[in-house]
Amino acid sequence: MLRLLASCPTPRWIVSATVAIIGLISVGLMAQLLQDNAYAKPASDKLECDNSISLTSVPVQSEASLAPVIHDGDEFTAPSSGDPKLEKATFMMLVRNSEVHDARSSIRYVEDRFNKNFHYPWLFINDEPFSSEFVKMTRSLVSGNATYGVVPKEAWSMPDWIDRQKAEECMNTMESHKIPYGGMESYRHMCRFFSGFFYRHELLADYDYYWRVEPNTQLYCDVTYDPFTFMREKNKTYGFTITLHEHESTIETLWPTVQDFSRAHPEHIHPNNALDFIVDDQKSITEGSYNLCHFWSNFEIASLKFFRSQAYGDFFDALDRSGGFFYERWGDAPVHSIAASLMVDKAEIHWFYDVGYRHQDYMHCPEPLAEFHDSGKCFCNPDQNVDGKSYSCTNEYLRMRGDLGGQ
Repeated sequence: MLRLLASCPTPRWIVSATVAIIGLISVGLMAQLLQDNAYAKPASDKLECDNSISLTSVPVQSEASLAPVIHDGDEFTAPSSGDPKLEKATFMMLVRNSEVHDARSSIRYVEDRFNKNFHYPWLFINDEPFSSEFVKMTRSLVSGNATYGVVPKEAWSMPDWIDRQKAEECMNTMESHKIPYGGMESYRHMCRFFSGFFYRHELLADYDYYWRVEPNTQLYCDVTYDPFTFMREKNKTYGFTITLHEHESTIETLWPTVQDFSRAHPEHIHPNNALDFIVDDQKSITEGSYNLCHFWSNFEIASLKFFRSQAYGDFFDALDRSGGFFYERWGDAPVHSIAASLMVDKAEIHWFYDVGYRHQDYMHCPEPLAEFHDSGKCFCNPDQNVDGKSYSCTNEYLRMRGDLGGQ
């Protein structure tokens, strides 16, 4: 009998009825569960979200999906509730479309060592419009907002008081003497832009601090604190990592021009200045000679309020009118360094000793092994540290500060 029943097929209407009954029972049970859950915790009119979801695992698909940094009037704050509040600060890179891969390398170092935890915005500036490829390939790497701008024409051209024929003759002469970048007009535009125009760019108008980043640079140490907050809270104006001597043949008349400026504007010279960094033998500005020391400005974290000040504006105008950016090859590094050394309280100049940094052939690598290397904070080679080399100005800086503890 059992075998007979097993061999008989079940009528379709019985199967359909059974499925329908099971479905109705399931719906009823689900409704009851939802009703019970509604009384399980107090009602709330706030939307709740699961903060355990990792946003970094979500691939970037379009420009619209990139969360910008929001400006609320007083400070910049990243949109994620768990992110720290930010200063009015940005990274800034002057870069060309052809340097996109060098730019990407620098961005990755900065993001990995620091910005992945803070999400500060990036500002990219070019002397011509950025290509869509450049925008796409850099925007995908930044953790904050990314903005792209163009240098104004007046900041990337010879002013009308410059004798172009004389300038070209000077460039040809410097090139024949194999002076670095001696024959490049574009390099002079870059130096002049960083000396007197970058801080006036409209895309920097809302910021108080900037961190300059060059293409093809490396950061070797984890920066777990906010350098911008450090600058504000400790009342610092200018920060650097590397000091070097300038090529004397590129700035032969720079110091005499500075001396003339100091006589015309003694009100701009700070009484507690850092003159001992740039002039030896404790001599005055007018009596001493420039020792060629400068902060290597391809890395600098600085206050834009200083560059926007009347003192710095008068200083740049005096230099610019002299023609030295084109008749010689004045670099923005000695210009920034001399200005900071003369017009800022020396206590407001900060050596970011804990930031391992390299550009081209020069690297600053913190040397104490226990603090920086055994701990895994840094991965540079201390034996390659530039600070003790003859072409570094570390000794002059320490002389000015008194000791290493004044970093």
